[in-house]
Amino acid sequence: MQTPTSWKMEYKPEKDTLELRIYSTVESDSWWKESETSAKHFSDMLKEYENAKEIKIYINSLGGSVLEGIAIYNQLKRHSAHKTVYIDGFACSIASVIAMAGDTVIMPKNTCMMIHNAWIVAMGNAKELRKAADDLDVINSATIQAYLDRAGDKLTSEKLTEMLDAETYLTAEQCIEYGFADKHSDDDAGADPEPDGTAKNQAAEMLAKQAAAEEMERRHAKCMAIINQFI
Repeated sequence: MQTPTSWKMEYKPEKDTLELRIYSTVESDSWWKESETSAKHFSDMLKEYENAKEIKIYINSLGGSVLEGIAIYNQLKRHSAHKTVYIDGFACSIASVIAMAGDTVIMPKNTCMMIHNAWIVAMGNAKELRKAADDLDVINSATIQAYLDRAGDKLTSEKLTEMLDAETYLTAEQCIEYGFADKHSDDDAGADPEPDGTAKNQAAEMLAKQAAAEEMERRHAKCMAIINQFI
């Protein structure tokens, strides 16, 4: 099966290992196109390798659709293979939830996760907007459970809620502390930390990219909400 380069799935029969790279935004199907990063597309690819013994998942993503991401997380959790997640850059928003499906999560020292509450663009009267807020609370409970299941006794629900409310960026060290990751990669385990300026520049660049991506998503959602009033 032909797969997009940003979500590449490759099977290595000699090692009975499936390698997956999640290197773009998690998106659902739309009325004008079928997404190549949706849960359905992921499921179609994954079911070809039901007997794989090991799945290596490499993540560098700013996140995307909670609907699709939760389904991808559950598909990975159900698979019988041992799953090793490697954070290659950033695992933000729903991409960090997908990372929680790993039996082992490995993060080089210069990588990050970002966690926050789900958001939507809503239109309507006061009653409808209150319902939208209530719906978001239910959606948030799904992602909260994934984080808590992975963290175990390293993180309380109160502390997690505090971090979600603050839209928190976490270093690799913090992710290990809270149970979101298990260890640094062997390649950088003995390396000296990067100079502060380099790390700050990388973080600033990724923050700028994410802000631009989120703004585009908000504008798209607002446009679709307006269009749907006339369909």
